[in-house]
Amino acid sequence: MSEAFSFAVDARDGAARRGAISTPRGTIRTPAFMPVGTAASVKAMYPGEVRALGADIVLANTYHLMLRPSAERIARLGGLHKFMNWPHPILTDSGGFQVMSLAKLRKLDENGVVFQSHIDGARHELTPERSMEIQRLLGSDIQMQLDECVRLPCSDEEAARAMRLSLRWAERSKKAFGAQPGRAVFGIVQGGAVATLRKESARELAAMDFPGYAIGGLAVGEPQAIMLEIIEIVAPYMPDDRPRYLMGVGTPDDLMESVKRGVDMFDCVMPTRAGRHGMVFTRRGRMNLRNARYAEDSRPIDAESSCPAARDYSRAYWHHLIKAGEILAMMGLTAVNLAYYQDLMAGMRAAIGEGRLEPFCASTKEGWMRGELIVLR
Repeated sequence: MSEAFSFAVDARDGAARRGAISTPRGTIRTPAFMPVGTAASVKAMYPGEVRALGADIVLANTYHLMLRPSAERIARLGGLHKFMNWPHPILTDSGGFQVMSLAKLRKLDENGVVFQSHIDGARHELTPERSMEIQRLLGSDIQMQLDECVRLPCSDEEAARAMRLSLRWAERSKKAFGAQPGRAVFGIVQGGAVATLRKESARELAAMDFPGYAIGGLAVGEPQAIMLEIIEIVAPYMPDDRPRYLMGVGTPDDLMESVKRGVDMFDCVMPTRAGRHGMVFTRRGRMNLRNARYAEDSRPIDAESSCPAARDYSRAYWHHLIKAGEILAMMGLTAVNLAYYQDLMAGMRAAIGEGRLEPFCASTKEGWMRGELIVLR
């Protein structure tokens, strides 16, 4: 186990890369999917269960944890890893996206953003320095710069303003991060859907020499084709020897198409949120187990799944638990989805190593097409 933060690529297939991020808390195999543990918990799952399904790293949320229970309290209790009983790597986002999407009465200027909590209306200020302070108190292994995430579509002028503000905040975030041996801070590429702005952002961030880089401002309702186009535009300007993280993405198809374009890391609430509402992802496509068609379906969700919840219980049973409002339905179906996502990432890692990513992805999509519903957008 490394005592420093580092990234190495050990196989390539076209633009796709297989590698590993080394941290004092463990190795993150890439391409990697990070389950989202917003409030220091992957909803409906124990941390050990998340680990057993194949996760090397989870994501926690700066905005939510600063409001409740507070970063200072978590620090007094020994840090986020101890608090949530997850001794492995943790990435924390900066809080910028949640300030945009959740907070009330947001007021933004060069210094930072002042907002009211969506929980109790209390006033808070989040600056690049405060965001990094919170993440240091939490003790996360990968910390994100504070950025401004604008809603799409937006004008080119608005995208340019937010991108350049995010660049200035990136410099302040990196300075505030300081020296934290074994940990890393990532810069975030912004620029809306404007190619020239995305290139400018990526070039400027690369010159700042971050340990890793993220593509932000996507997964906000734009078509998949736009997202993939932006990845293709940005990737050549991102240092080849640093991990690339596509924030907030996405469907299984999004993951495969993005890996083919050189992305190494992902997070998304989709598998956990969908599972809690009866939707599961499988080798044969997507199933909504709320549907009446499953009321007397004695087949398992997927007899070949690595997950016991998918393999050992009938679709009829899960349909019944959902209709009855049983908590076990949320737990079991969340596990089904996280297992599928981790198995998909493991499959892509193996395929990249063998130089067969394209046929692997084609075969996976054929499996979805043969199933009951098509998972493609």
